[in-house]
Amino acid sequence: MQQLDETLKMLKILTDARAVSGNEREAREVMKKYIEPFADRMDSDNLGSVIAEKVGDANGPKIMVAGHLDEIGFMVTQIDDKGFLKFQTIGGWWSQVMLAQRVQVITRNGETIIGVIGSKPPHILPAEVRNKAFQIKDMFIDVGAASKEEAEGWGILPGDMVVPYFEFTVMKNEKHLLAKAWDNRIGCAIAIEVLKGLKDEKHPNIVYGCGVVQEEVGLRGAKTATHKIQPDIGFAVDVGIAGDTPGITSKESTSKMGAGPQIIIYDASMISHKGLRDLVVDTANESGIPFQYEAIPGGGTDAGSIHLTANGVPALSIGIATRYIHSNAGILHRDDFENTVKLIIEVIKKLDRETVNKIIFE
Repeated sequence: MQQLDETLKMLKILTDARAVSGNEREAREVMKKYIEPFADRMDSDNLGSVIAEKVGDANGPKIMVAGHLDEIGFMVTQIDDKGFLKFQTIGGWWSQVMLAQRVQVITRNGETIIGVIGSKPPHILPAEVRNKAFQIKDMFIDVGAASKEEAEGWGILPGDMVVPYFEFTVMKNEKHLLAKAWDNRIGCAIAIEVLKGLKDEKHPNIVYGCGVVQEEVGLRGAKTATHKIQPDIGFAVDVGIAGDTPGITSKESTSKMGAGPQIIIYDASMISHKGLRDLVVDTANESGIPFQYEAIPGGGTDAGSIHLTANGVPALSIGIATRYIHSNAGILHRDDFENTVKLIIEVIKKLDRETVNKIIFE
């Protein structure tokens, strides 16, 4: 097994953490451990978002860099008489990526119980049903219990979190990293690395590295965290669609893994702020940092909540091109992670009061 460097160890621990929307404790504790050494002050909103403050100029503008702690997953809703679990999806799932996948049920006392998502076998389905995607409402989780009483005896209760079972893996091409929950532990990792990279740097502002909650169910934690911080500028860092796999056309996505951070010019939650977007693009060009443009009309990011808080916050979403998002596992490129950190740091160095006022008022 390959030896992991310190960055890869952090990414492994972040992605292995189990934290679906509304139950982000494990990921929150990991992020706090890694970001606190580089913060002047730690804070939180009342929903559990991590807010790490680093002061460059106490009179400067406030700059928010937010990833989200939560991942898509499930919640136990019922246990039937035979011990099978009915569940509710948390976040957006496509039924075709779910069947026969291993999952972890996390009980109230913290025990992990492995199960598998099951359904009727195709052999007994009518032909007209067999050729259609199986509906999520007809799926269940099999944890090997013989009865409702046995499952309950193991501590399983309605409301328990269910998380995909998957282990972080460095692929044969060592730049390609395979893991669950890249959406959006990679954004949390970027927030950590941005504060780390600013440790010995002068910057004319106050930076807030954030891990916000409940993005996958409506950009909720970004709203409460932004309200608490009252930033002048906001960046949401999230995954984006990689268009470099078979079947995806250039009309759907032109993004490629390894080609640099995605500058999201438009998504379903926000039109990116033109002044901020221009500054980021100019900074990337000046610094020789590769980047690519992307539009995602079918999805949104935390920037959708950030930019609507209080009187409005100029905001931009920056994406990491990722394959197979909203499934049990995704792949992204390490260079994109590192280049995104570099780009955000270089932009932060420019965001003094005069520059921020120009972005806002011109």
